[in-house]
Amino acid sequence: MLLLTQLDRESLLHLFSFLDKESRWCLSLTCLRLRRIFLEPSLWPCLHFHSPAELLRGHFLLGPTLRHLSICWYSTRIVKVCNVEEWAKSPLQRDICAQHRDAVSRLLRRVCQRCPNLQCLTLSGCGHVTDGDLALVLQSCPSLRSLQLENCVCITDRTLDAASAGGAPALCSLRVDFCRNVTQEGLQRLRRERPSLVLQAERSADMIPDEAPRCRALGRTFQKLLWN
Repeated sequence: MLLLTQLDRESLLHLFSFLDKESRWCLSLTCLRLRRIFLEPSLWPCLHFHSPAELLRGHFLLGPTLRHLSICWYSTRIVKVCNVEEWAKSPLQRDICAQHRDAVSRLLRRVCQRCPNLQCLTLSGCGHVTDGDLALVLQSCPSLRSLQLENCVCITDRTLDAASAGGAPALCSLRVDFCRNVTQEGLQRLRRERPSLVLQAERSADMIPDEAPRCRALGRTFQKLLWN
């Protein structure tokens, strides 16, 4: 009977290509030969993450062959908690966020260092990703062609300005859906600066942006004065 480790390198790479991240990792722990297969960069042109735990475990490889990266949180609880404005979070909500607050930012910094050929980046429900994170990606990944942001509440017009300033010269498609701190002025400015860029923004400029507690209190006071 033929053992798994008796297969040639090409056959093992083909076998690994059908496995998910966790299965590849588990196999890599069995012997040194399979560990070398796991570390083969050609196995990792695409990475998809669906929970913070996947990022924190680190059972994957980042390298120059990475072309497509997708980080999409589908947990309703995580998305709802991350979307709460920082000043309004309860101690429990802050504890939940603390477990993964910097996970995506740390990964994006590593991508900027190791994955210059990244072409497509999708972030959905990543409530702690900042303008600085995306500005770094736009500067460090010149091959980036598609950037899709959905429900990323910390993203503002500064990300749009980084794109309009010449970041990621190959960028041809940008979506900023349900990003409540993006404004119509920022979208219009980007369209003027990069008219060839396909820009889509579903509901982003129509949502209520974040406000500091004092601003909200002043707004309510002003409304009372108007009514009186």
